[in-house]
Amino acid sequence: MATAQDLMKIGTQLVHMNNANQSRDCVAQIYAADCVSAEAAAMPGQDSNEVQGLDAIYAKHDWWESANEVHSSSAEGPFVHGDDRFCVIFEMDVTDKQSGERTQMREVATYYVNSDNKICREEFAYALG
Repeated sequence: MATAQDLMKIGTQLVHMNNANQSRDCVAQIYAADCVSAEAAAMPGQDSNEVQGLDAIYAKHDWWESANEVHSSSAEGPFVHGDDRFCVIFEMDVTDKQSGERTQMREVATYYVNSDNKICREEFAYALG
């Protein structure tokens, strides 16, 4: 099990790297190879709200970047919970490239950390609508 200090270190690194627009490097550095990523609902064209593995997580990043123009993005936290997870609050101002609709989004992500101090699962919660 990770200690609270381990969780804070991993979470702080994740927040810092996301705020520095280094989310892909973050995945490479602190995610487990078999990490699961779970959205609140299935992404367009997908049957499941979950993907597994680094390649699938990178594909999610690629889809997001190709579908949206990101005007601003910030991460806040980490907020440690128990001995295996922490949460981060994300705020984004994006324009959907297809529709041209600009949206301000806020979501909470929960990150689970394995015994190797790698993120093994991420879960995103946000308002659907």
